[in-house]
Amino acid sequence: MTLATVTFIGGHIFDGEHLHDAKAAQFHDGVFVGLVPDSRISATETVIDLNGDILSPGYVDLQVNGGGGVMFNDDPNLEKLKLIAEAHRSLGSASILPTLITARSEKTTAAIDAVRMALNANVPGIVGLHLEGPHLSVSRKGAHDASLIRPMTNADLHQLLAAKADIPVLKVTIAPESVTLNQVTTLVEAGILVSLGHSDTNFDTCRAYAEAGASCVTHLFNAMSQLGNREPGLVGAALELGLLSAGLIADGIHVHPATMRAAWKGKTGPGRIFLVSDAMAVAGTEHIEFSLDDRRISRRDGRLILDDGTLAGADLDLTKAVSNVVNKIGISVEDALRSATSIPANIIGISSGLVPGETNLSDLNRISGDLAGLQPLEATADPEHRSNS
Repeated sequence: MTLATVTFIGGHIFDGEHLHDAKAAQFHDGVFVGLVPDSRISATETVIDLNGDILSPGYVDLQVNGGGGVMFNDDPNLEKLKLIAEAHRSLGSASILPTLITARSEKTTAAIDAVRMALNANVPGIVGLHLEGPHLSVSRKGAHDASLIRPMTNADLHQLLAAKADIPVLKVTIAPESVTLNQVTTLVEAGILVSLGHSDTNFDTCRAYAEAGASCVTHLFNAMSQLGNREPGLVGAALELGLLSAGLIADGIHVHPATMRAAWKGKTGPGRIFLVSDAMAVAGTEHIEFSLDDRRISRRDGRLILDDGTLAGADLDLTKAVSNVVNKIGISVEDALRSATSIPANIIGISSGLVPGETNLSDLNRISGDLAGLQPLEATADPEHRSNS
């Protein structure tokens, strides 16, 4: 197919905020022009019938540990980042934060260097870095190696500040048990996104850290102090405090659908719940096991587990997550798509949506109307091929 003007009709157009029906999306030379009524389509245009599917911006995933058969933790380098980004683009994510799980300082340095190189090389999909640890709480370590968890030192702080100079989007997951309020303030003032997670701290402490600038919570309900009758914990803070947005692993395993529904209804704004995959090496593959720091992780019945049964990341992509929150907890398709696109994009300060003159066909997804499959679009917008997610 030659480029020139290509127009999508016959489906639902999601512009990043709203779903549009009876509208056509026009592209010229692969770049979005605008939405027009179906009735205004010219006979000279190349028309692609969506047949009830959804045309949507690519997903934005702020927690991607691996994909394409590799873990970022294995040996952080540019080639691994390319593999991970390619795997997640095949699953619909156009922008990702590769995520380093708690590691030794030299591996953190390698991860920062690898992302810096990826950004300099304009590797498609890589928009920054998420460091999940090592400054967490051992009591809520989850699948993280307890021997590597430690308090943040001045050297650690300065390393993060230096990294932010070269990495526009730098997210760090920390526990108040291992990072001081002054350190959080310094990080936030430098433009680093601070997320609370892997913590057993109480509600009042969470509120103090949010007031100091922490603005996110990592994988809501998992590896954190829970909502209780007298102590709301980090879960309660995430839902009650409008300063905080929260990532959610919506696989129906990490969090029960009824709990997800209650959280979605109970979240105080302007902070929002957004979807994350927490994906591991198996994402985009048929692999049944892999290793994390010499520990075996098995893929069984939709779960990724260590030999002792501990959940270790998720066997999830964001189309499945969108489908789950729509079909299992009753969220509207529009709200579900926002939680996988514009909400996380706004949190990290990148653009998402259909922007005339800016959005490329290669940034978009064609999602089946039943949310069961997805086709990442290319500049040619091949109308025939659709892969199941």
